[in-house]
Amino acid sequence: MTATYDTVIVGAGFTGLTAALQLARAGQRVLVLEADSGPGGLAGTFEFQDGVTIEKFYHHWFDNDRYVPELVRELGMEGDVVIMPSKTGMYFNGRHWRLSTPLDLLRFKPLPLLDRIRLGLMVLKVRKVKDWKSIEHLSIREWLEPLCGAAAYRVVWQPLIENKFSVVADEVNAVWMWKKLVLRGSTRDKKGGEQLAYFKGGFGRLAQKMAEEIDRLGGRVQYGTPVLGVRAEGGQLQALRTAAGDCTAKQFLFTPSFSIIADILQEAAPADWLASLRRVRYLGNVCLVLELDRSLSDTYWLNVNDPGFPFVGVIEHTNFDSPANYGGKHIVFLSRYLAKEDPVWQMDDAAYLTFALGHLQRMFPDMARDWIRDYKVWRADYAQPVTERHYSDYVPGQETPFANAFISTMAQIYPEDRGTNYAIREGRAIAQRLLDTGAA
Repeated sequence: MTATYDTVIVGAGFTGLTAALQLARAGQRVLVLEADSGPGGLAGTFEFQDGVTIEKFYHHWFDNDRYVPELVRELGMEGDVVIMPSKTGMYFNGRHWRLSTPLDLLRFKPLPLLDRIRLGLMVLKVRKVKDWKSIEHLSIREWLEPLCGAAAYRVVWQPLIENKFSVVADEVNAVWMWKKLVLRGSTRDKKGGEQLAYFKGGFGRLAQKMAEEIDRLGGRVQYGTPVLGVRAEGGQLQALRTAAGDCTAKQFLFTPSFSIIADILQEAAPADWLASLRRVRYLGNVCLVLELDRSLSDTYWLNVNDPGFPFVGVIEHTNFDSPANYGGKHIVFLSRYLAKEDPVWQMDDAAYLTFALGHLQRMFPDMARDWIRDYKVWRADYAQPVTERHYSDYVPGQETPFANAFISTMAQIYPEDRGTNYAIREGRAIAQRLLDTGAA
């Protein structure tokens, strides 16, 4: 750890790995420091007891995403991409509703026909917004309800937004929703269906291939190495402190959440700048991954719109990627966003499983506990940045108080929401900036 590198990157998520790969290809000596035991960040994978591998948190990409397919081609792994139509639906008023196509929407009887038509036409109205800053001062509800009507908002959108953003649902600005609707609308085929893509073996396997390529090019990815602090002098960072010793470099890149970056730099950076990092709030996520011996339904993504259910959705992954790729098992993700002050966050894994099953069995009354062959609960402290009104005015940029240190995190992807595709895009962009800065 006493060697000097051209660039040291904190975080082996897709932004950090992409940047490291670009820099290594340019001939730099690169080191990536990762606190976790493997690469991929929120897209990292794990194994159940029987050896079945799957992501800790559900992932896919859309057919209009550009950067994931480009990366896959660069690594010569095109044959590992699976593209299939998605099967989406909604659980509302004790019933499952299919919502994969416009025709399904017309059959959605909880809304009067006029509201169903208005909901379908809403996408056209959304596309008319060309300047996202013109709606950044509005909450999601303030912007969306006049477009689709009060009934459609109450039945379709409000439960999803409240499940997604928990106690801060009324504080998230309209841009978050606008971008989601624009992107999803552009993924539809002529019949209104949607094609999604997945990487065989999980995105963590793609991250591992990136790490191997970085190593082949002379770089290094080191796991189980949290950064404890820094050494600074003369307006520049000199080294990062780890339990394994100091790590010196010409340039530094930080890719974790703003809160973690502030903790790392708190002894060296000005208080007002650290406060600007901590100004951005995050929600945590608790994700229960179930390995079942049978299927819950034929739906991949089931939005939960019934009041009183604590999940944003039930994602049955093996209705997208075949159970044959998971030893015949059926994989289900139950995702809950929440503030870390929520009592649910404090539950141990067994208690959380019992809590979750109580709700899941209300949706699927035939389900028995003995369907579960294995399970795992994953928690992410900083899973979702909270983009409040006028977010673009206060979100920190890539610069730091140190001339040779930069930031690139998922909270800066705005106006897009966090996602693997954009993490790759941002990793490429910050790598080019580091190359340009180093050459200047």
